Amino acid sequence: MTTPRPVVAVLGTGIIGAPVARNLAQGGFTVRAWNRTRAKADALAEHGVHVADTPADAVDGADVVLTVLNDGPRVLEAVRAAAPKLTEGTVWVQVSTVGEDIDAIAAYAAEAGLVLVDAPVQGTRQPAELGKLVVLAAGPETVRPTVQPLFDTIGSRTVWVGEDGTKGAASRLKLVLNTWVIALTNGVGEALSLARGLDVDPKHFVDVITGGPLDSGYFQGKSGAVLAEDFTPSFTVDNAEKDARLAAEAARRAGLRLDGAEAARDRFARASEQGHGAEDMAAVYFASFDAAAAPDPQA
Repeated sequence: MTTPRPVVAVLGTGIIGAPVARNLAQGGFTVRAWNRTRAKADALAEHGVHVADTPADAVDGADVVLTVLNDGPRVLEAVRAAAPKLTEGTVWVQVSTVGEDIDAIAAYAAEAGLVLVDAPVQGTRQPAELGKLVVLAAGPETVRPTVQPLFDTIGSRTVWVGEDGTKGAASRLKLVLNTWVIALTNGVGEALSLARGLDVDPKHFVDVITGGPLDSGYFQGKSGAVLAEDFTPSFTVDNAEKDARLAAEAARRAGLRLDGAEAARDRFARASEQGHGAEDMAAVYFASFDAAAAPDPQA
């Protein structure tokens, strides 16, 4: 006997949320979605997603609620707005990068009688569109049969890191992973900006790295974006600034200093002030230059 698939509400249909909702609908789930700016969600209707006007409308009748929003405060705001239509025992899958705000989220889940699964994802636009995110998950064994089919639809694999979603193990692992991504992105940007400053052909830098132990698909993607001047966002500068800030704040609370993350946060903020906030995080490259000097990466 086939177990019926749960009705899923997706709150937040941005760069990650939209493909998550679309893939779930195409995977046979009944999906209801809400986004603060409804126009960003309307295109999902042609994929069988019911687009709701409010968070409460979206979660009405849902078995599982996925929050895919920018940060912890926005996640809490959306779920509080949905509260009138949430029933006790509803599974809340927290997919956003929220850092230490997971504690406030866990407290609200307990207050509202929701079963929290802490499940941030590793990956950006393309993996989300292809259903190849890596899901970092912590939650009770009792709900895993309910949520695992969702994770198998949106991701290539799931890494379970704990049985209690309220402890924040997955969200804190996400901060560790993001610290590495942020370091790589800034390393590419600074190396390419130095090449420009020293009148070195940046293509020679990329050529030396290619195929060697320092090469990676990520290096090729971000260096290629800078050289092609294509900053179509897979993850924005502003989101990267937020994630660097969350990592640095968590480190300070743990009695650590993350000098690289602190510097990266400043660089992302500077690139945003120069007008690159909505561009791909590779545009942190521009933080090395005065705002008035609009560099041509290929010059």
